[in-house]
Amino acid sequence: MFTLANPPDGFTDDPFPHYDRLLRDTPVLPQPDGSVLICKHADLNAIYRDTTLYISDKRAAFAPKFGKDTPLFEHHTTSLVFNDPPLHTRVRRIMTSALTPKALARMEPGLIDVVDHLLDQLPENADLIEDFASVIPIQIIGNLLDVPLDERGPLRDWSLAILGALEPTLSAEQLVRGHAAVHEFTIYLQDLIARRKAHPGDPETDVLTRLIHGDDTGQLSESELIHNCIFILNAGHETTTNLIGSGLALLHDFPEQKESLSADPTLIDKAVEEVLRFRSPNQFGNRETTAEVVIGDVEIPAGTNLHLCIGAANRDPDVFENPAKFDISRHPNRHLAFAGGPHVCVGLTLARMEGRIALQHFLRRFPDYRIQPGRKGGGRIRFHGYAQLPARLT
Repeated sequence: MFTLANPPDGFTDDPFPHYDRLLRDTPVLPQPDGSVLICKHADLNAIYRDTTLYISDKRAAFAPKFGKDTPLFEHHTTSLVFNDPPLHTRVRRIMTSALTPKALARMEPGLIDVVDHLLDQLPENADLIEDFASVIPIQIIGNLLDVPLDERGPLRDWSLAILGALEPTLSAEQLVRGHAAVHEFTIYLQDLIARRKAHPGDPETDVLTRLIHGDDTGQLSESELIHNCIFILNAGHETTTNLIGSGLALLHDFPEQKESLSADPTLIDKAVEEVLRFRSPNQFGNRETTAEVVIGDVEIPAGTNLHLCIGAANRDPDVFENPAKFDISRHPNRHLAFAGGPHVCVGLTLARMEGRIALQHFLRRFPDYRIQPGRKGGGRIRFHGYAQLPARLT
């Protein structure tokens, strides 16, 4: 039986054949620990939209995993993604107000400058993750929170350690690293917040100032403020890195698709959507049942942790024609890479903009790039992408 706690060899690098079998044979699969794996697009879509039967609160699941009153437990039970109203509503409203179409339009020239500056600096033999894809979201989120440029160095390692703790099974070393990252990030943010309170930024462009001010319903507590700042960085970092890195790898591996995009640059938006579907940066979401439910023909008790397999749902043949084909002209493309319902990713428009500009400008500058031997997967179950992507640029 397929288990997330002990997946088959090679699963982290290429989970998709396993997803195909799950979709065909066991789309609702109870796990040995009592949790349930859900794979069908329709089931995920329904679960995301029902906030009565399915909740995001993970205190019951995370207490034994991280230990109560530990840094990882405090972070992952306070941040936006694992919370329900009223906290989710308050924080999301503040974040959404900072990411309006008008605000994003103001950000685009700065994003183009970041991307073009990185392209100017790329060596002939480059690692497209280390030198390009991972740098873009750190700089953009750093700009959103107005983190001083010379203080952004530790952000990526903190983010990787904190998000790594969301894997289904953890080593003692991963736990230690995750707890330390939350602790160090918290200390840094306490200082940054104190400086920002003393010298506020423009709330139109500085999300940290906006979060400090709150809205007409009140202000966030210090803990809520800190952990949702950590969440903003984490949510926008690894997933966007994976989107850009996987996009460059896929366009290289499917040269006819790259040629189509070069011949018709207006396909770029559809290309980004197809990367999101075909290699979803976030492969799994979670919910907990509040009452007994039946999904498929499986009875699931109240209080059950559900693993929502986004990567499988985005290859569901009931929704996508020829789902194993990478097709940048695919339409419609109703993928669930950004989840759905009230918890749909708050930064989805920003992520799409980063993906579009990064891929567009890279291809314009280096149309004949070649991925070299030595690509290395990220080694994650929940987050799918590359840790290393060596390339020769010509």
